[in-house]
Amino acid sequence: MASTGKRTRPAALLELGHRRYDITSRALVMAILNRTPDSFFDHGATWDWSDFWRRADEVVAQGADLIDVGAVKAGPGPEVTVQEEMDRLLPAVEGLVARFDVPVSVDTWRAGVAREAFALGAVVGNDISGFADPGYLAVAAAAGASVVATHIRLAPRVPDPEPVYPDLVADVSRFLSERAEQAIAAGIPAQRVMLDAGLDLGKTPEQSLQLLRSSAALVALGYPVLLSASNKTFLGGLLGLEVDQRREATAAAHALGVSLGCRVLRAHDVVGARRVRDMVGAILEAR
Repeated sequence: MASTGKRTRPAALLELGHRRYDITSRALVMAILNRTPDSFFDHGATWDWSDFWRRADEVVAQGADLIDVGAVKAGPGPEVTVQEEMDRLLPAVEGLVARFDVPVSVDTWRAGVAREAFALGAVVGNDISGFADPGYLAVAAAAGASVVATHIRLAPRVPDPEPVYPDLVADVSRFLSERAEQAIAAGIPAQRVMLDAGLDLGKTPEQSLQLLRSSAALVALGYPVLLSASNKTFLGGLLGLEVDQRREATAAAHALGVSLGCRVLRAHDVVGARRVRDMVGAILEAR
């Protein structure tokens, strides 16, 4: 297969498990469900199981195309062991797969955790470490799972307050192109590989904004691009907004991202993301 660096056409298909999606002009909405007591956004609002399942029912009823469930927050915090992550995550995956006809993604950078989640029916491995665990891609390939390759400068949970890049967009594009090639070499088809610029992950607010504005450069690599901008720190930093005041800023980021070719919106507000997706999609189709 040709090097991902030579791809110039946006991806037209995305595969999640047995499902195939035409993403020529339509984006999918990935609902965020946390099994953490210390999420940056909801601060443990779905930590209690009754609250978790109530929210799961809600996002499915609101029309989420897929659900992303994670058990360890990306930022610094108390250590979460492998066993603790499994204890938090695996019952959630098992229950989501049993209850809903919606693809389930697991937000984990540990190959062993991903393996167990895939065995329970998860079909996406959302890895913010950029496949730092050497066994991750083999596990995903063996399960027939899709993956998200995310750019990060250091590692999850490691503070990175003053990141410096010789050429931000080129550096991130190169990193993601290399990770996509690794995924394909491991046996994962291109239509099952998504790219994520990793906004806020080792980036200043200005750098995250530059990457959002340059989304088309990632789209040109030829893989589905996932946008994870929902309520993020860079939005608050640029506009002086607290975490619970970023709804409109998130909608603006989503609209720009979809217009530039991003085709998966990882979102807290499923209804808002769907409305943005539908409106921008209608504009793109009319064009």
